[in-house]
Amino acid sequence: MMRWPWHSRRRSTRDDEVSLESALLTPQLQEPAPRKVFPSGIKLLYDGDSNAVDIVFVHGLTGDREKTWRSKDAASPWPQALLPSRIPAARILTFGYDAYVTDWRGMVSKNRIGNHSMNMLSAIAAYREGDDTNDRPIIFVCHSLGGLVCEDALTMAQQRPERHIKQILHSTRGIVFLGTPHHGSGLAHWAKSLARALGLLKQTNPEILAVLKSDSEVLERIQNGFHTMIRSRAQDRLPLIEITCFYEELPLPGVGTVVPSHSGILPGYIPIGIRSNHMDMTKFENEDDPGFIAVVGELRRWVKEITKAEIARSRQLGAEESYTHAGCDGAEGDQVLRIHQDGSEFRGSTTVNGGMLFQGNCVGR
Repeated sequence: MMRWPWHSRRRSTRDDEVSLESALLTPQLQEPAPRKVFPSGIKLLYDGDSNAVDIVFVHGLTGDREKTWRSKDAASPWPQALLPSRIPAARILTFGYDAYVTDWRGMVSKNRIGNHSMNMLSAIAAYREGDDTNDRPIIFVCHSLGGLVCEDALTMAQQRPERHIKQILHSTRGIVFLGTPHHGSGLAHWAKSLARALGLLKQTNPEILAVLKSDSEVLERIQNGFHTMIRSRAQDRLPLIEITCFYEELPLPGVGTVVPSHSGILPGYIPIGIRSNHMDMTKFENEDDPGFIAVVGELRRWVKEITKAEIARSRQLGAEESYTHAGCDGAEGDQVLRIHQDGSEFRGSTTVNGGMLFQGNCVGR
């Protein structure tokens, strides 16, 4: 039996999200056990009454698709317990991926940001294909690293030729960023220092840690690609993507501010502070929590705008379907016009067939 050098360091476990510090400091008295299966992929939290929109939650570094969004004493995550009553028209989904950068139980995942991004796109597309909701509008709510995964995924979707992948981008209407390090953070240095102190450098994911540095070329690529994609939507006549950036206002005990405000916000978009630290800014205890009120306020406004736009689009499609071909008896023979399908007549002259002058009567048929 092998004993780890730090076996005497004990600490109690928690049911809520395991912080990066606890993941590194938790003792292991025996040889590392096989790595547990990480809760990955899409999980349904709430099936809306009309399903006007899909709201997809994406956790961050060391997070979990449910624990990230669950306060310490809560039985279920707030997107499942609190959000449905505020936005009953939404289907609420959460996406999980292995976001641990170090693990004493065994080898950590070597996936890069791009791997997680592609997995998320595929998981969302497959889930929506299952009930033919591929065209439904999507709003993402992302914490920390999850925001970078989302940005990279949407940029990737624009570049992919597959329609079902590209459709994820076309359907995206809004993104809530919670403590996302758009310009890097101190989390990478902190994680690497702890891993070095505990002799775990061989069991870290250097790819993920490198992205979180402020001078990361990968981070710069993700940001450039994302903003280029945002600008190109207008040229492609796609709906604009609403964006709101929330940043932490309190330091993480023993660590400090993980993602400073200048890194957690994007120029040109609304910045809103949440009076909590990086790990707790996603955990709302009740509907009176100021953070919950702020986040849900943005989501409700977007859902209302999406609903109005979808109603207008449906009416436009209905109006187009109300037109049909009409036979016209005139000087140029049996021409074709599109008129209302109510039997009304068109009398007078018009231009048809690329410039022919037509005179006569047209009666809907």
